[in-house]
Amino acid sequence: MFFSLMLYFRKYPSTTALQCFESAARHLSFTKAAHELHMTQSAVSKQVAQLEAMLQIQLFHRSRQRLHLSPIGHKFLQETQAILSRMEISVLNVLAHGETAQALHIACHPTLCARWFIPLLKGFGQKHSNIHLDISDQIGGVLAEDECIDMAFLYGDGVWPKMEAEKLFDEHCVAVCAPDLLSEPIENLTNLKQYTLIQSRSRPQAWMEYFSYQGLPLKDTFSGPRFDTFYACISAAILGCGIALVPKFLVQRELSDGRLIIPWQFVLESNGAYYMLYDSALSGDPKVQAMCDWVYQHTQP
Repeated sequence: MFFSLMLYFRKYPSTTALQCFESAARHLSFTKAAHELHMTQSAVSKQVAQLEAMLQIQLFHRSRQRLHLSPIGHKFLQETQAILSRMEISVLNVLAHGETAQALHIACHPTLCARWFIPLLKGFGQKHSNIHLDISDQIGGVLAEDECIDMAFLYGDGVWPKMEAEKLFDEHCVAVCAPDLLSEPIENLTNLKQYTLIQSRSRPQAWMEYFSYQGLPLKDTFSGPRFDTFYACISAAILGCGIALVPKFLVQRELSDGRLIIPWQFVLESNGAYYMLYDSALSGDPKVQAMCDWVYQHTQP
């Protein structure tokens, strides 16, 4: 019984079947999918039908010569697109670098990636031309178990399942705003609350902690425009939408050129920190070690 179950779960759809499903689902048309894939309509339809039979689920609803994705079809489309995209990247990587090709899959917070990690990578490609970097955005600090991630650069408490975590630096948050937002300098903390407080979805308690640590506990610190990323919070602050509470290292450039100012000189020491993570199974892997060495070389004082 166990042996037969193993054989069953080792049945995988062909790449052609996945491509036919993805194209048909994207266009909601077998005809358009056939044209895109240079196949006949009947061939595309047959591939999708065989895929549905193998999975024993209905990916499409067919009515009046029109296609509609089923709920499970919507989910499977997202997963299929991710699989095909990763396959394409792997093939292009092998074509570009041949037998020496190595792919390093990295997850990183979007703002951390744009403001810190990408500038840090300058020169890495020249020194390690055989390592192809596949970098994806990671919203929040929890990595999904089914994600194929070799390394990550995230904010958290230093504990991630099946990952080794090495601390990079602490987080120090400051309030920032556009210079012309203030009609006059803020002379006491209560005045700060009169302005719109830009909220970060990843730090919902940040403003409450900011005021509480200064002896001014307030209940109404959660109202204001809310954004997924610090990048959006920073952009909103630059445009004069309110005051944002963000890590200082992410806005050094804007503070230096005057696009942002710190209206109240208090630094909120966050409970977490930024970490470099790598899969425990890849400890000692050459490509992972190359990235670790590069990061330490360019971050240590």
